[in-house]
Amino acid sequence: MERREFLRLSAGLLAASQLPLRLNAEVTRNVGRLKPLDIRPITIQVGAERPFGAVHVSDTHLTLADNRNDERKITLASSRARGMHLGEHYLDEAIRYAKEHDMMLLHTGDLIDFVSEANLDAAARHYLEGDWFVSSGNHEFSQYVGEAKEDEAYKQQSYQKVQEAYPNDLTFSSRVVNGVNLVSLDNVYYNVTERQHELMEQEVKRGLPIVLMCHVPFYTPKLCAYSFESAHHVAAYVCGAPLEVTETYQQDPNRPPEEAWRNRNIQQRADKPTLEFIKWLGKQKLLKGILCGHCHFFFQEPFSKTAVQYVVGATYKAEAYGVSFV
Repeated sequence: MERREFLRLSAGLLAASQLPLRLNAEVTRNVGRLKPLDIRPITIQVGAERPFGAVHVSDTHLTLADNRNDERKITLASSRARGMHLGEHYLDEAIRYAKEHDMMLLHTGDLIDFVSEANLDAAARHYLEGDWFVSSGNHEFSQYVGEAKEDEAYKQQSYQKVQEAYPNDLTFSSRVVNGVNLVSLDNVYYNVTERQHELMEQEVKRGLPIVLMCHVPFYTPKLCAYSFESAHHVAAYVCGAPLEVTETYQQDPNRPPEEAWRNRNIQQRADKPTLEFIKWLGKQKLLKGILCGHCHFFFQEPFSKTAVQYVVGATYKAEAYGVSFV
């Protein structure tokens, strides 16, 4: 039985011995003094059959663990929560706002900060509230955050467990709402596969306006420069940057070969299928917008002649978009 279905049938109740270790008791005591959720309005001209709205959030970074996990993961939860303990509070605020305004909920990855039973239970419970369409983030499949090379083999260690907690396919998914094709694509390790390109071409052939959702923003010049500067010249954290750009990213020539993957110029280097996909995508007139996250700041820049890319800030920082599709 999938995690989401189990929680639905049990009304989200867990045995007392499995209650998550909550590290944000201060949030409960001081909720009245927290700043409100910053929901910035954007409008995407898509030619919707009927206008509709959505709350777009990303990078919530739930940091929960309990006695179903080992002591190392509980220690990790405590450490990671120090900077992101408000994520769940503001996720609840986004859900409340969406319900009050009859809006969808869109999440573009890193709902959880690492794989744990408590985090996946929390993800599944929140996805039972409201009308969700989502994409995955790199942290969706992270075991202990940065402890190993993250690639497709690494992802597969937890993929099925994570997928069972989420409302739609995390590799590639499509949903039509009022004549608008919302497409979710996994680019969490800075690359897009040939199979995803094929699936995207099939969506274009449907002839509907498309809004693409992914975790990592696609390369645009101003975003790349701004993110690179914001990250103190470590990396730009965008998908599909030209190779001459990624070669300027952080790299340590003294690392042993088995640790070379830690260099940002290797982690974020785009392969040929990715560069070809982005070139092709920029020519698609049906593409009307891209919604993404990952950078933990707001940013908007045209991606093509017909589409603007909207990077949303982080949920744990009280940041969201209120999207009007018209």
